[in-house]
Amino acid sequence: MQLIAMLTMLVDHIGLVFFEDQMMWRIIGRIAFPIYAYFIVLGYRRTSNLKGYMYRLLGIALLSQIPYMVALDEIGVNAVGTLLVCIVILYLIDHHAKLVWIPAAIAAVALMEWMNFDYGLYGLLLVLIYKYTQSHVTVLSHFALNLLFLFLKGWVIEAYSIVTTVGIVYAPAAYRLFERMKVPKWLWRSFYPAHLTIIAIIEFIIALNK
Repeated sequence: MQLIAMLTMLVDHIGLVFFEDQMMWRIIGRIAFPIYAYFIVLGYRRTSNLKGYMYRLLGIALLSQIPYMVALDEIGVNAVGTLLVCIVILYLIDHHAKLVWIPAAIAAVALMEWMNFDYGLYGLLLVLIYKYTQSHVTVLSHFALNLLFLFLKGWVIEAYSIVTTVGIVYAPAAYRLFERMKVPKWLWRSFYPAHLTIIAIIEFIIALNK
């Protein structure tokens, strides 16, 4: 699953930057973010050092920010920043009363939307779906989420992201097979900032030769 997440994200960003008129790149890329969101839920459940896990996410987010803005021509916070906020919200839900985590979640959503976090509220809701639903409810909830954001933000292409959830829910044997095909930790953790940096460099070289 890690390899699929990395490759589909790479395809998505190559299409976004170099082949804007070819939507198939972006459609394939819709597979990636739900995998990362699902892994955030797994990581939250399995880690023995949540603070260290959060610091790693923070480090990756900081390393990725400038490449993200340059490569994708975006003004906002990259997707790893969104996933870090999701981890914080999951922790608050599990360890604090509603009087604490509900205002905190509302404030986090307002911050993400104001600062244009990549995926923003969508990302948080998807993580919550993976954390608190199972089986058919997970698929139906993801479908409803995509429908909601179709009306809120016109995210037509995001509908294809449900393919990932369908695979996780209805093909668990295939998921377990893919899960055994792990990539080195250094590659998994460095891929997001590294591939954005490479894309930014290629863009710069192309611009120089025009």
